[in-house]
Amino acid sequence: MKFSLLVVFLIAVISGVTTLVANAENKDTSIGAAVFNAKGELVVPKDFQSWVFIGAPLTPNGLNNGQAAFPEFHHFYINPDAFAVYERTGIFPEGTVIAKELVLLQKGDHPDGSKNGISGRGYFAGELNGMDVMVKDSSRFEDTNGWGFFNFGHHAPPYEKTAPAAPKASCAGCHQANADKDMVFTDMYPILRE
Repeated sequence: MKFSLLVVFLIAVISGVTTLVANAENKDTSIGAAVFNAKGELVVPKDFQSWVFIGAPLTPNGLNNGQAAFPEFHHFYINPDAFAVYERTGIFPEGTVIAKELVLLQKGDHPDGSKNGISGRGYFAGELNGMDVMVKDSSRFEDTNGWGFFNFGHHAPPYEKTAPAAPKASCAGCHQANADKDMVFTDMYPILRE
């Protein structure tokens, strides 16, 4: 009888621990880095430059016949709690915020815009020149595959304090048609590749 009670007790303890672990893992399905005001505008993320840096693609004018759609460096950051979930699960959780800060190139020494530097000829970051943000919130952005896109100005800081969601045609459409995974161009960033 005592042995049976001990077995039942141990099963209950193990079951309880399993439930606690499962609940703890499910708590991070919603990450709260995005702050919206009463008008539904996104408030510019604070301290985003201290988040996880995921990459800095560059498509300069000098390599695109002077007509690059995005001629600046794009410094991308993801909120750390969302990155921790992505790293563990391969899924961007609800509340993921990816910030993109535009960085102009330093004045070049050559016709293609490249510059001679201590490390060799290349492209080097100049001044900050704008910020865009994407936020995963499936209920709020149902029309754009669960992600909202925001522009805080394409100019030197300070950036706008808030921004409304961009129309689908300005950002979301391109992401829907071309993104590698869940509206994100994961193939451009080694840290996000599986």
